[in-house]
Amino acid sequence: MFVPSLTSWLPTTRKEMELRGWTQADVILFSGDAYVDHPSFGAAVVGRLLEAEGLRVAIVPQPSWHGDLRDFKRLGRPRLWFGIAPGCMDSMVNKYTAARRLRSEDAYSPDGRHDMRPEYPTIVYSRILRQLYPDVPIVLGGIEASMRRLTHYDYWQDKFLPSVLIPSQADMITYGMGEKTNIELSRRLLALIEEYDPTLSYDENGEACIGREAFRQALLGEDQMLQSVAVYDAVPGGVGENDILLHSHEDCLKDPKKQAENFRHIEEESNKLHASRLIQPTEGKYVVVTPPYPPLTTAELDHSFDLPYTRLPHPKYKGKRIPAYEMIKFSVNLHRGCFGGCAFCTISAHQGKFIVSRSKESILREIRQVTRMPDFRGYISDLGGPSANMYQMSGRDKALCDKCRRPSCIHPRVCPNLNADHRPLLEVYRAVDALPGIKKSFIGSGVRYDLLLHDYGNEALNKAARDYTEELITRHVSGRLKVAPEHTEDHVLQLMRKPSFTQFYRFKDIFDRICQRRGLRQQIVPYFISSHPGCREQDMARLAEQVRHLGLHLEQVQDFTPTPMTVSTETWATGYHPYTLQPVYSARKPEEKQRQRQYFFWDR
Repeated sequence: MFVPSLTSWLPTTRKEMELRGWTQADVILFSGDAYVDHPSFGAAVVGRLLEAEGLRVAIVPQPSWHGDLRDFKRLGRPRLWFGIAPGCMDSMVNKYTAARRLRSEDAYSPDGRHDMRPEYPTIVYSRILRQLYPDVPIVLGGIEASMRRLTHYDYWQDKFLPSVLIPSQADMITYGMGEKTNIELSRRLLALIEEYDPTLSYDENGEACIGREAFRQALLGEDQMLQSVAVYDAVPGGVGENDILLHSHEDCLKDPKKQAENFRHIEEESNKLHASRLIQPTEGKYVVVTPPYPPLTTAELDHSFDLPYTRLPHPKYKGKRIPAYEMIKFSVNLHRGCFGGCAFCTISAHQGKFIVSRSKESILREIRQVTRMPDFRGYISDLGGPSANMYQMSGRDKALCDKCRRPSCIHPRVCPNLNADHRPLLEVYRAVDALPGIKKSFIGSGVRYDLLLHDYGNEALNKAARDYTEELITRHVSGRLKVAPEHTEDHVLQLMRKPSFTQFYRFKDIFDRICQRRGLRQQIVPYFISSHPGCREQDMARLAEQVRHLGLHLEQVQDFTPTPMTVSTETWATGYHPYTLQPVYSARKPEEKQRQRQYFFWDR
């Protein structure tokens, strides 16, 4: 059995740096998660991508923020910048339930421990680094910072907060997935060092390092600005005719409807191929969000997944259980992005609505790696993505996509320009199942059954959807198939941007008939949400009645948790829908939320 050497991981200590012959790192990442060298963990991905560019990258996972702060000092000053990757999940969602109770475990910490990261590590880590290294640039990334890039509602503090750049004292947010931004930023900074720019700083050994003044120069010094968020005393280049000047943070605090109005612009610009720059006055300065880069190409996404990950937790954990890793160790991600546009979901705000798919060859290379893992028993737990069955789907006429402002390609109806062909995905499934060592591959990600039931007016696409449905149910269900109707009442589903519950009835009927015909004992497992904006107690009573009629005993349920930067959260927090600016009822009191949640358990 091959056992990777310690230098197979990115270094986490001074000793590991010395094993590589380094005296200084170019970039040092501080991660709120345990360090798992796997393409599902953001800090590992950013680190490996920068390493592939020739940079010396180190990671400090879950540093202690108490006492003498030695974890923040042990690797010294980086030549270019500190990066903060607070975790694969928002730290507060990771720590607390919708009822603000502590979760049973932290899925991204060894042995599920709760004491390995602070609340809001983005802010805590950044402030410590700013105190210890006043002149070193600090770059924020990950979903926690990405979703807090402008004025946002914080459920745990129950108030609107400014861009996380303000309290964190950091220099920039690389919002979204961040690969292109981090690479381009590092290239510009290296160019400044090579030019012996006069704004450079120097470390204790007299080596040239990037200081905050040089960093700001790199941020603004190119024709195309980075996909980033930064704070300025004056708007770079002034407010142009293509820019969108949002209501100020202070005005949003005075009038929640202005916050709702802002959010429509924020969501639309996040999901456009040719977006405008967003500018928000905040505390006497300007928070500027530059437009997103174009989606990655298949070759660029393949490159990210093909990097030399060990696919293992760092040896420092000595075999301790990391729950999130146990869930994904035998899974493979096929694509990125989601065009569903669900109102309560942050995926499109973070990854974008345009699907970027890996090549079949890259997927098969990773599967072969998985089959060589010593404890692999022949079963792939998930061939998935944000939505399992959107692989290689896109608009037929790209010129129409260039002009599109819709946050969803399938709500309120499936876009006629959408090429929802399931045949490429079927080819991947069959190629994976044909590999030596594979007994079965399962689909653990949620499936969009509305894509399978839609009449595309094209018999080839309709047949592909039927073939996919048959193969999914007969070959890729591990006893339970996850789907997400989310509710039963049409007016609530409209606010969620989800299809009518009648489609769930249709799909369940197909599922049951196929299972009966094939002699399969399988279950369909629906997800439901209570207390979503627009949902009243009588709506939950009707939900309970319908699921009782279907004979479903619900397990996958949740009380709506407002998380930053979703339509549902803005509606819940402001009382107004961002697109209509009409009032919407929400169950805000804990006792109201609890009463709604109880309807899930009609059988008890």
